[in-house]
Amino acid sequence: MLEQIAAGEISLLTVWLLGVSMGLTACTVTCLPFMGTWALGRASGQREAFLHTGIFLGGRVFTYTVLATVAGAAGLGLAKALGGTWGNVLIGSVSILSGLWQVFGSPARGCGGASATPGVAPIRFQRKADTLPPLFFGAALSLTPCTPLASLLLLAANTGSATRGAAYGLAFGLGAALTPIIVLVPLAGRLGREIRSGRAWLGRWLAGGAGLVLIVLGLRRLTPFLF
Repeated sequence: MLEQIAAGEISLLTVWLLGVSMGLTACTVTCLPFMGTWALGRASGQREAFLHTGIFLGGRVFTYTVLATVAGAAGLGLAKALGGTWGNVLIGSVSILSGLWQVFGSPARGCGGASATPGVAPIRFQRKADTLPPLFFGAALSLTPCTPLASLLLLAANTGSATRGAAYGLAFGLGAALTPIIVLVPLAGRLGREIRSGRAWLGRWLAGGAGLVLIVLGLRRLTPFLF
């Protein structure tokens, strides 16, 4: 590949395949603990789970495109900085905030809008703002330092063109979107619904437990020396 880079012969198909290789491997391992926990805690229905998964993947595609554009326009240094320490800080922060969102912002939801607790006002099944954590997860987790991302940034920087870099980033992101996450996140949501089935009182505990897991995952990103 080094000879191809030097000759500027890397095609968009090659970059797309690089993204696919990450989407089928590293992406699943890195992202599933975050998005799977989110869907499990919410006991997401099929529609919500696929919506949140799509928004999550859209955030990844967008971020890869931006990173590669920056690398093409400004060189490798700035883009690598975004994908290094700052990447872990953003991932940790988003995970902690999403965990707090689960604990305090997504109470147990009864079927048909009915409250699980007598005397408590019914809670809507879904709020539009609930799509923000998956979007932020997608953007932040795209900054996880890894070999495929480093290769993408190297290829984009070698073009010396923001436009070509953006094309590389988009192709890479679309490839990375082909991931088992598309199936596994909805399965996690279904598992949450099965756990809650007939036991509405578990909704609050499930959301709270998932929120605490997300907070711990975030703290591990921010303070790895404590673990």
